[in-house]
Amino acid sequence: MDFQLSEEQRLWRKTVHDFVKKEIKPLAQEINENEQIPPHLLKKMAPLGLLGMSVPETYSGAELDAISSAIAIEEIAWGDGGTALTIEAHNELGCAAVVYFGSEDQKKAYLPPAATGEGNLSSLALTEPQAGSDLRGIQTSAKKDGDDWVLQGSKAWITNAGAADFIVTLAKTDPDQGTRGMSMFIVPTDVKGLTIAPPEKKMGAGGTHSHEVRYENVRLPQESLLGKEGEGLQQTLHVLDGGRISVGALSVGIAQAALEEALAYAQERESFGKPLKDHQAIQWLVADAATEIHAARLMVYYAAWLKDQGKPFTKAGAAAKLYATEMAERAAYSAIQIHGSYGYSREYPVEAMYKAARLMTIGEGTSEIQRLVIARRVFEDGPLQIP
Repeated sequence: MDFQLSEEQRLWRKTVHDFVKKEIKPLAQEINENEQIPPHLLKKMAPLGLLGMSVPETYSGAELDAISSAIAIEEIAWGDGGTALTIEAHNELGCAAVVYFGSEDQKKAYLPPAATGEGNLSSLALTEPQAGSDLRGIQTSAKKDGDDWVLQGSKAWITNAGAADFIVTLAKTDPDQGTRGMSMFIVPTDVKGLTIAPPEKKMGAGGTHSHEVRYENVRLPQESLLGKEGEGLQQTLHVLDGGRISVGALSVGIAQAALEEALAYAQERESFGKPLKDHQAIQWLVADAATEIHAARLMVYYAAWLKDQGKPFTKAGAAAKLYATEMAERAAYSAIQIHGSYGYSREYPVEAMYKAARLMTIGEGTSEIQRLVIARRVFEDGPLQIP
């Protein structure tokens, strides 16, 4: 494995970093206070390819490799965690599901508007009020009625639902078949019977919105079925495998931003007659954060490399997501400690970074679920190794 980024990837990193530094980071406090990403900001991302990272060029996307996508998500998160989560869910959940499993007609209809910014965002609806990590427990159903499907049920905590043109929805199509009785559907948000509730009031990550979605006799044509009937759960797990790499990258970006804020503050603030940076206790916090960020970034890039090589990456992706998300919370915690009481103030950005980092250990598979995934894979084929 070559641990060196290509020249193209390094140039891409600089391009996205410069964009984020100019367009996103100066607005981070405003985004979190107002709990809204300015619409013009999303439109500005489209020409760079940030709205179509997972979309093939055939459908007006950027068609990035997995490492380049991880780099972009990391850089956006360096600017603002909530904004990054919005872009990650759009690319790696909603759009990716159509890229992986959509028919030619579905790809032509839904991907170009999503990738170019001519349309709105995309969304993936899995979680329900009584079924989060246990997807086998979902109750949303889809039943055939003539040539149509009729959806009934509700979803909870669905990212981007209120700003999406379509919501890829997991539903039970044959309850008697268990895990083989679930299917995915593309649900346009303007369809009759679909209700999207106002955004949930969350602890942080104000730029990203989560909604309850209700399906009341939502009638869809046969061509709304995504992929094959009965393969919905397997499709979901495949999508989540890739999403976990991106959430890991997102966490690295938050942690990097928190460390940089801590470094700046430690060099300008004095305590007991000398700069904070000269105190050993502060140095240890910085050393631990810098070391863990580096390790997490390598784990994320390694999982992305496996994906790019067409090799199995479920275990590596889960490990990267687990380590990076928990690391980000530790790094943000340390940044707050270095800031002292100012770190708890909303006038300083580390407060928002900590709240955003906390979400990453829950979304797209909790830390507990990642440990289950990793353990099962380790029992099946042994510990992680570099091929």
